[in-house]
Amino acid sequence: MNLTATAISLVLLLALAVLCGWRGARPANILKGPRMVPWRPLMMICVVAMMLLTVHLLNLLGLQTGAPARY
Repeated sequence: MNLTATAISLVLLLALAVLCGWRGARPANILKGPRMVPWRPLMMICVVAMMLLTVHLLNLLGLQTGAPARY
């Protein structure tokens, strides 16, 4: 992925993580029944994907994030 696609993906994942966190923090409505969407695990998946994309973005910017090469 190039720099633009990575940055756009990061922003979209951030918005989705905030939405999932907000929906997961709402109190459960007993009259409506159980929630069918697992909001908290979805939020955590978004956060993990954001961490991976952040490392990818730093690599695109020229920062070495891995271990140094052994010769």
